[in-house]
Amino acid sequence: MSGHSKWATTKHKKAALDSKRGKLFAKLIKNVEVAARTGGPDPDGNPTLYDAITKARKNSVPIDNIERARKRGGGLEAGGADWQTIMYEGYAPGGVAVLIECLTDNRNRAASEVRVALTRNGGSLADPGSVSYMFNRKGVVIVPKAGDLSEDDVLLAVLDAGAEEVNDLGDNFEVVCEATNLVPVRSALQDAGVEYESAEQSFLPTMNIPLDEEGARKVFRLIDALEDSDDVQNVWANFDVSDEIMEKLEA
Repeated sequence: MSGHSKWATTKHKKAALDSKRGKLFAKLIKNVEVAARTGGPDPDGNPTLYDAITKARKNSVPIDNIERARKRGGGLEAGGADWQTIMYEGYAPGGVAVLIECLTDNRNRAASEVRVALTRNGGSLADPGSVSYMFNRKGVVIVPKAGDLSEDDVLLAVLDAGAEEVNDLGDNFEVVCEATNLVPVRSALQDAGVEYESAEQSFLPTMNIPLDEEGARKVFRLIDALEDSDDVQNVWANFDVSDEIMEKLEA
C-alpha cells in the first residue's frame, strides 16, 4: 500500500471541506475542457471526458459549470483557453522523486511557480528524464468502501477486465491496471454495480522511499505548495508513509 495514494485520496476528500475547494473545482473543470477539446464533446464517445465529468460531479462541481467547460472544449461555445500540458521533474526533501503535471496557458508562469514552490520548500528541479523513469503510467480507479463490499468483491469484478491489483487504502479500495485497460476496468465495476469515486491515468512509482514523521511533513508541505498553483494539475511522488504516521499527520 502506497502511503502517497492514501494521502492523495484523503486530500481529495478534505478538499471539498476547506478553502481549497475553489481551486479543486477549477482544476476539475479544466480537466473537462481539455478532455472535450482532445476527444470531442460527446462523453459517450470520449471515455476521458466521461471520467472527467464523473469526477467533477462526484466532487460537487455545479452541473452548469461542467456543461460550459464541455461546450468550450468541444468548440460548441466560445471562450476556450489554449491549455498546454507540461511535465516537470524534481526532488523533494529526503531525495523523494516528484513528477509535476501542469495544465497552463502560460508556460513561463507555470515554470516560475513550480521552481519557486520547490526551492522554498527544500526541493529542486531536475533534468528531464532524471525522475520520470522511476514511475509507470497506470490506470487507477478509486472505489469507496460501502456496505459489506470487500476487497475480494472488487477483485472479482475487475479481474477479467485487465486489473493488476486491488489495494486497501483504509476508506477506499484502489484498483490498478495498465493505462490502456482503464475503460474496461471502470466498465466492469459499473456492470457489477460497484460505485467508484474516480477513474484516471496516474503515475505510480516503481519503488518508494519510506519517510518518518518529520520527513513526511516536509514532503507534504512541498506538495501542498505545488498544488496551490493554479497551473499545477497533478503531483506524484515516490514516498511511503506508515498508517501510524498518517494518523498523526491527520490528527
